[in-house]
Amino acid sequence: MSAITQSKTKAPVNNNSSLGSRVFDALNVIVLVGLALITVLPLLYVLAGSFAGESEISSRPFFLWPEKIVTESYEYIFATDTFVRALITTVVVTAVGTVVQLGLTFTMAYPLAKRYLPGRALVLNLVIFTLVFTGGMIPTYLVVRDLGLLDSYWALILPLAINPFYLIIIKSFFQELPQALEEAARIDGANEMGVFFKIVLPLSKPIIATFSLFYAVAIWNDYMSPLLYINDPNKWTLQILVRQLTNTDAANALAQMDRTWVPPEQGLKFAVVVIATLPILFFYPFLQKHFAKGVLIGSVKE
Repeated sequence: MSAITQSKTKAPVNNNSSLGSRVFDALNVIVLVGLALITVLPLLYVLAGSFAGESEISSRPFFLWPEKIVTESYEYIFATDTFVRALITTVVVTAVGTVVQLGLTFTMAYPLAKRYLPGRALVLNLVIFTLVFTGGMIPTYLVVRDLGLLDSYWALILPLAINPFYLIIIKSFFQELPQALEEAARIDGANEMGVFFKIVLPLSKPIIATFSLFYAVAIWNDYMSPLLYINDPNKWTLQILVRQLTNTDAANALAQMDRTWVPPEQGLKFAVVVIATLPILFFYPFLQKHFAKGVLIGSVKE
């Protein structure tokens, strides 16, 4: 009888808790949908504006579907060598930079994961120091200049080659790998390079995919580095060109550089933003299955 009485008295508490959880879930859905709309609607507006005529963009303050689909802006973009060259430059710099930065970060993180490495504590302290203090813009520029990297694509890759935060996470991931696998490989005659390439890297696919995306997005969206180090307009990256096209005077300068190109107004700006955004959005789904696991792996010590 006492058990039945206790269960009856607890039932209203469970109902209240269930009602509160449903209200909480509903509020979460409303907030998340609102945030998603705030994020997606500007992208949809830019996409719709890139296919709209100049008169429609001027007359309608906001729309998600153009009254008449026109491709004039995209025709202008791909009709000039300036944009195509900037797009190819950005793709090549992003691809090469991602490989270089991943290679340097992983090859530095792997030995730092070994506790027996001489000087390991000193190097780790220096890495952590760079998380708080950096050289600054002017000293970095002077170093790049003295190394003869101005107007070189390597100036867009090497100064940011190793992210210390990523390095620490990857090092922690390497420390969590089973030591028995490495010991078995050494017994079979593998050296450190063999262990790294044949054992460690195949087990690191989630974290490779994750930080490939991080590095690629950072290089693709990098605006300050080409602005500081690239003076030749023929070596502009896409982000610099986007900035120039959103500036009326700069757009006129580009038109003078390529006389066969007469740039439109807002439609051209929208189209350039769309093209600059699509590559990252295209590759993300292929890395998504590794992304969620790779973000957390190595960051929490089990």
